[in-house]
Amino acid sequence: MVAILDTTLREGEQTPGVAFGAHIKLAIADLLDEIGVDVIEAGHPAVTPAIAEAVRELARRGLRATIAAHARSLERDVDLALACGAGMIGIFYCVSDERLSDQRTSLSCAVERIQGVIARIRAAAPDVSIRYTPEDGVRSRFDNVVTAATAAVEAGADIISVADTTGYMIPGTRRSMYDFVCRLRAALEARGLAPTIAVHCHNDRGLALANALDGIRAGAGLVDAAVLGLGERAGIVDLATLLAVLATDLGYSGRWRLHRLPELYRLVSEHGGVTVPINAPVCGANAFTHCAGVHSQAAIRNPLHYQSLSPEPFGRRAEVALGHMAGLAALRHCLDRVGLGHLDDEQARAVLARVKEIGQHGRRVSDRELIHIVRLTCPALAAAHRDVA
Repeated sequence: MVAILDTTLREGEQTPGVAFGAHIKLAIADLLDEIGVDVIEAGHPAVTPAIAEAVRELARRGLRATIAAHARSLERDVDLALACGAGMIGIFYCVSDERLSDQRTSLSCAVERIQGVIARIRAAAPDVSIRYTPEDGVRSRFDNVVTAATAAVEAGADIISVADTTGYMIPGTRRSMYDFVCRLRAALEARGLAPTIAVHCHNDRGLALANALDGIRAGAGLVDAAVLGLGERAGIVDLATLLAVLATDLGYSGRWRLHRLPELYRLVSEHGGVTVPINAPVCGANAFTHCAGVHSQAAIRNPLHYQSLSPEPFGRRAEVALGHMAGLAALRHCLDRVGLGHLDDEQARAVLARVKEIGQHGRRVSDRELIHIVRLTCPALAAAHRDVA
């Protein structure tokens, strides 16, 4: 059973120019909780007092989801996270040879620090879930990752997160998330350890979702995602797309309230200043819109001819766009929708010609504009039906 950690409020705020007010963070968290994500990563309390206060407020809000706080492997960071009352604390420390050299430390010193802060959390809060992330783990020497992960679990960590921090992994190659997670699980099991494995996949190569699914296939029990895939650089796994695949294709139907996703995306888009791409899966304006004549004609008869996702579970509906590629079937469909389906073929073709002319300028004709086109093109008909609109 895979669990979902949404990190819009932590990783998402690492998107340049994105910052949410405290009231918006509460609204986002409420929607995430209603949708049914398992963990809401609320922020890194050491970054600013405002973030610390937001984490505290969310932790005492009584949500079903676990509230997580992010922390460096420093005592002052974990103390702040503990003071916020978070139900999960995630620490990170890179153990690649290059980073250890840059920081003028050794693997043994790094392990000592990791174990020390985990033991500190465990002693102060026995019921708190602890996640350790060997940052950039997939590009680190594998033995270093195993050594650090082993020490973390032995000190009290419940979760080891495999972070593809730079979006480096490629399915089906030697840089496979599936292979990495399998190897790590096997190495830890050989030591008698069985923590939950999480995956945190960046999208630098456009493969974040594919790598996350590879991680799930390999047995990862927790996956990080964010609304709009927000995060550093090209961001991380998009929440809506991940939930759509899990619910539709991987046996998790009914697990989440998917119809609330569009409202969540509107909220994050408006207050994060990031537009939802029109071609974004699930929540994009065109996600369930048919345009080309052949597509529209077939989709009007049966949407599944040109859809593999049903829009209804996501609170959406299939639509037909009127533009320069529209045909008579699409026009008839839209005319029926506005109560003007009784136009004869000659009238309909005249209206279609005007629609195509407008569409050549890169515009889509709305239902209301279609009514005005009919009034101009067929004045006698329009005079008898002025109440339509």
